[in-house]
Amino acid sequence: MNAGFGPLDRKLLVMVGAGGVGKTTLSAALALQSARRGTDTLVMTFDPSRRLKDALGVGESAADQPVAVAVDAPGRLDAVLLDAKATFDRLVRRHAPDEAAAERIFANRFYANLAGSLGGILEYMAMERLFEVQAEGRYGRIILDTPPTRQALDFLEAPDRIVNFLDSQPVKLAAKPWWEQQDRTLFQRLAARSVEGAADRLIGRRFLVELVEFIRDFAPLFEGFRDRAQAVRDLLRSEDTLFLLTAGAGEDRIPDAMFFLRRLREAGHRLGPVLVNQVHPLVPPGGASEGTGIGLLRHLGNRDARGLAQFRARLAGNPALAELPLMGTPPTDLAGLEALGGRVLAALAEGPAHSSSTTRQD
Repeated sequence: MNAGFGPLDRKLLVMVGAGGVGKTTLSAALALQSARRGTDTLVMTFDPSRRLKDALGVGESAADQPVAVAVDAPGRLDAVLLDAKATFDRLVRRHAPDEAAAERIFANRFYANLAGSLGGILEYMAMERLFEVQAEGRYGRIILDTPPTRQALDFLEAPDRIVNFLDSQPVKLAAKPWWEQQDRTLFQRLAARSVEGAADRLIGRRFLVELVEFIRDFAPLFEGFRDRAQAVRDLLRSEDTLFLLTAGAGEDRIPDAMFFLRRLREAGHRLGPVLVNQVHPLVPPGGASEGTGIGLLRHLGNRDARGLAQFRARLAGNPALAELPLMGTPPTDLAGLEALGGRVLAALAEGPAHSSSTTRQD
């Protein structure tokens, strides 16, 4: 039966969109509404502003481990800030065959460079962290605030990328048993040959040895990575998961939003209405004595109205488009977040999407 649309009908709500559209604040506001409705809720975010941290009452203590938000509600509300390196370190300690194997991985310079870089590894560790909290079963709902569009696509594609990496030829080559010769004497002999000698001159013998050692030390963890990647891929495409795209109202925001929608559809994800945030009001024509500020506000209102009209025409109701008017000031406390969350739910309820991909079957 058709249960109707509602972002708080699902166990996992994934907030996606470009940077600067208020996505992180909306994630926190919806999480507060979820807790108000009696569901234990976790909001996971990448890089919240200091203002939002203050509004939630959390600080760096929320890095990697959930911290309770002091809200008087039937449901619990926790917040966690993603710490990619801490997640990676914990996975290694948990899944390495023994402590010695974990320490070898930590000591390898390839691991230090990989775990310390947020380029690419952040998205994969977000996937791992999502798997962890979902598997623990502590929360009836998880609201995941993703990074801006391109990084969010990296996150969504992380399960496929990790499987492709594990199946790549360099990884398979490094896993060959002949690397296990005592003191790697076979490798040392090969390194003296012309081909390996060329590699030695180009990239360095020690570099190659360390790379192979890193892959081999990591090999016992590969199947676990593969299994979790598949589990997250299934979770992101399940009926209990909904993607909510937040966009800006200007005409220049339409191409980026349409690109993201197309990629989400191609991946088989379920979409809720597109939420157009911070829409400027329409200001009627005034007299010659009106100030510059009113003229600018009228210009922005007309710009947003044109963008909304074009957006609606491009979407053709599939999915629907919901508008959220510009707020005078961003929320700075829980009361402000609660009010914003109520406005979001009201805007989304005004017109359910017409696509079958936005409704769930019970």
